[in-house]
Amino acid sequence: MTDHDEAGAVRPSTLAWVSRQLKAGERIVRTQALHGGITAEMRRLTIGTQHGDTRDLVLRSFVDPSFVEHAEDLLNRETDALTYLAGTRVPAPGPVAVDPTAAQCEYPSLLMTHLAGRTVLDDQGLETRIPVLARQLVAVHALRPAERPRTYEAWTTADAVVPPIGADAAAWAAAADVIRKPPPSYEGRFLHRDFHPGNVLFDVPSPSLAGPRITGVVDWVQTSWGPADLDVAHCSTNLALLHGPMWGLRFAEAYEEAGGVLAAAEDERLYWRLLDALAFASGVPWVARPWREAGRTELTTRAVEKRLDAYVTILMDALG
Repeated sequence: MTDHDEAGAVRPSTLAWVSRQLKAGERIVRTQALHGGITAEMRRLTIGTQHGDTRDLVLRSFVDPSFVEHAEDLLNRETDALTYLAGTRVPAPGPVAVDPTAAQCEYPSLLMTHLAGRTVLDDQGLETRIPVLARQLVAVHALRPAERPRTYEAWTTADAVVPPIGADAAAWAAAADVIRKPPPSYEGRFLHRDFHPGNVLFDVPSPSLAGPRITGVVDWVQTSWGPADLDVAHCSTNLALLHGPMWGLRFAEAYEEAGGVLAAAEDERLYWRLLDALAFASGVPWVARPWREAGRTELTTRAVEKRLDAYVTILMDALG
């Protein structure tokens, strides 16, 4: 019998599909909802083996209608990325099975291996984690797959940007004008495209032992080909909203200290930073919710909007 709480329940057809992917003598003994995801339902499945041991798998299912229509592309892209990453030194889940069109499951789904570690979103210890995050992203950008993923997509346009209530109108108008220009030329890199602390698993030892170690990078559905600046910009924005605007600036410095190469011209760097930051304006409630679920209850929508406004203003002052 499967043990699960209501939030962790897996729908019947999907449960049957998962069961068909298991080894002889194995069965699902527990399902548990994983929090932190924005676009999909995530479940941790504990599998009992015929020898009395257990192992864990992770199930991603797209259930929101706005994402179901894109699920086939997203899940195929993630499956391709995970298959490629299995032969690299970047720690990522391994694909087990995929049903991108919901031919057998209630919703489009991907079954993958489970990685040890946990996400760390606290302010404490951030200074030691940022260089580790930066080194991991440099390693991602060093990958050269034989077949490139699709070219990145911008997640906003100048005309679509709506500043948060009370934002610095002049700074936001000037920022929108920056991304109204054609994108700068760039040297293409393999991008995670959604690299941030919520998609990185850490093994965090006690302070008396070695520093934090990354055990996995997850959520590869947006894998793309594009400028390293864009991945750095996305992690920078997340750090600015999670921990304060200056930490967003710090991450770009850490990336270069780790050997990463960013655009040489400041106006080009500013373009990519703002292209990402301004895209958050309409999505703050979505972004802040999993952070609060993870314990950062002070990060209300309004609090995060204020940090976003401050970050955009600082970018315009520092690089504009």
